[in-house]
Amino acid sequence: MNWRQIAPLSLLLLLFSCGIKINYNLSGASVGTAENFQVNFFQNIADQTPGSVIEPGLDRDFTIALQDIILNQTSLSLTNSGGDLVYEGEIVEYRVQPMTATAAQTAAQNRLKMTVNVRFYNKTKEDSDFENRFSFFYDFPANSLLESVKSQAHEVLFERLTQDIFNASLADW
Repeated sequence: MNWRQIAPLSLLLLLFSCGIKINYNLSGASVGTAENFQVNFFQNIADQTPGSVIEPGLDRDFTIALQDIILNQTSLSLTNSGGDLVYEGEIVEYRVQPMTATAAQTAAQNRLKMTVNVRFYNKTKEDSDFENRFSFFYDFPANSLLESVKSQAHEVLFERLTQDIFNASLADW
């Protein structure tokens, strides 16, 4: 081997032996020195907001959706307690309201709105802790029952809300 072949190999070995660790992935997430995370159960207290209703199972499904996005977009492992990153909060709004009217003064379109209050704690970088509300909506025809669009609506709501929470907590743009 000549020096032109040895030099690049030596440089690579030196970098890896020094413990250089890159904590970014394709999602743009920066987890710092965190190794794991926990997502506490997001209790549904939407009935405390006027006009909102309790949707059975919404709390469980949303909690799982938030766990899934973090698992899928980072190398962090999920833990039940003592996580380096902790997500907790409540579902504070879940309501359907008419959005547009027809000439006959009936609703032409309804909007399902969901709001989640989130507290995020980063034990490895405390200045990134926050408490914020995240909201999103799903519009559907007024002649459709919520039951008939609920599965698709929840998919859209969960995807947007969990991505917004993920970006607020881990995206380091």
